[in-house]
Amino acid sequence: MKSFSLAFLLLAFVAATWPYAATAAPQSESPRASSQMQAPATTASPDAPPQAQPAPATPAAETKPAETPAAPAESQSDTNDLAGEYKEEPQAEQAPPIADPIEPFNRAMFEFNDKVYFWVLKPVAQGYKAVVPEDARVSVKNFFSNLGFPIRFVSCLLQADVECAAAEVGRFTVNTVWGIGGLMDPASTKQVDLKKQDVDLGQTLGIWGVGQGFYIVWPLIGPSSARDSIDIAGEYFLYPLSYTSEIAPWYVWPIARSYEEINRTSLRIGDYEALKSAAIDPYLAVRDAYIQYRWKKVKLRGAHIDELAPSGMRIDR
Repeated sequence: MKSFSLAFLLLAFVAATWPYAATAAPQSESPRASSQMQAPATTASPDAPPQAQPAPATPAAETKPAETPAAPAESQSDTNDLAGEYKEEPQAEQAPPIADPIEPFNRAMFEFNDKVYFWVLKPVAQGYKAVVPEDARVSVKNFFSNLGFPIRFVSCLLQADVECAAAEVGRFTVNTVWGIGGLMDPASTKQVDLKKQDVDLGQTLGIWGVGQGFYIVWPLIGPSSARDSIDIAGEYFLYPLSYTSEIAPWYVWPIARSYEEINRTSLRIGDYEALKSAAIDPYLAVRDAYIQYRWKKVKLRGAHIDELAPSGMRIDR
């Protein structure tokens, strides 16, 4: 009896606790089953916009100062080349200015010589050029150049340049003997190679330190200076044609010198015209060109003489 009552109590307990067990069973499932059952609830619909996922956190990098990129080598070279194009070129050395205290007289003589050139000398030289072939005119120039040997020889000696004097002696001998009295110039050929020495007495004075003095324009002669005027006088006494009056009538000398000038002009027609047409003031242009030419001639020759002179004997020019 007592066992029957225990069985009845057990059965009543099971019946009382069965609804609670049925409802508590789903909560006892594993986390994996719970996540699988919850996954459909979190799936977005196709029409809904996608939700942004948070980016994974990255470790903070050390901040470095921004570096300026170096310019390419080609661009740097182009910049240098462009800058070089605008770089100022060194100007040529200029002759010191010359005094011109008698400018009114010089301008009057310049105008006189200008008229003589265009009205007399140039027309005659053009007619002479039309008649006489160039080879013949060059031979005449060689002849008169050969006659100027004493001027160049004495100038070389006064400059203490023995090599220069020896070259002039050799030139005169070769051209006089093998050049038919100087009409040809075999001394200047490549085989002989005895060049004409570009020296004169005015240059010699400049080498020894004599200044140009003042500017002067001589009638029928042209631009000169006080120093080069001494050269004109000295060349008169050293030029062989100056002594023709002793063996020929007096008018032979002016005719010979006039013919020499006409022949020389026929070989360089247009040089004076080009200088004059390009100048605002032809007088100043001719004066500056002459002074620059004479100064450069003395400077170059003086540098050559200084190379030959012993140290300590050079002259300031």
